[in-house]
Amino acid sequence: MKVYYSRVSTEEQNDERQLQDLKGFDYVFTDKCSGSIELFERPKGSQIKELIETGKLSHLEIHSIDRLGRNTLDVLKIWSELSDQNIKVVCRNPNLTNFKSDGTQDEVSEMIISILSIMAKFERNMIIQRQREGIAIAKKQGKYRGRKVGTEESKNKFINKERNKKIIQYLNKGYRYNEISKIIGCSYSTINKVKTIQNELVNN
Repeated sequence: MKVYYSRVSTEEQNDERQLQDLKGFDYVFTDKCSGSIELFERPKGSQIKELIETGKLSHLEIHSIDRLGRNTLDVLKIWSELSDQNIKVVCRNPNLTNFKSDGTQDEVSEMIISILSIMAKFERNMIIQRQREGIAIAKKQGKYRGRKVGTEESKNKFINKERNKKIIQYLNKGYRYNEISKIIGCSYSTINKVKTIQNELVNN
């Protein structure tokens, strides 16, 4: 069974660029959740896991390697697990695969995946470090003060944020906190805050 998998971080993001040339696939799965959630814990990722456990998955295709995870260990772990079960993995960008056409392991792809994963992790760490350094410099120059003391976001403004409206929609559909957290990529406390404020506004 051939499966194509894509992921974007939020409901608002467009995944059209990932969903091209999909003829011949038995399933096309798309998750809209944070990449920090492990692949098999995502809503659609869990369906892929089920296909693996039942021995039905033979081919998994992705747009880019970071769809499997957002750090080196996650990506290599999934890649290794699928390879051990003789499931062919194809990455389109860049063009990588774990098995050659003759069924033997593609050592070049293995090496490139390790390098790309390490570079991606390094880049994210550098972005975070630059942000911290920028804030530290701004504080020294008196330009960074954060939210002014005494200011508070109104309940209506908070509840009408796009993410929070999505949370309400899922709550109204009967989704559980853990499901909403995985889909939207938010904490349980955020969901609870949205629910509490929504109830306050409805009852007032």
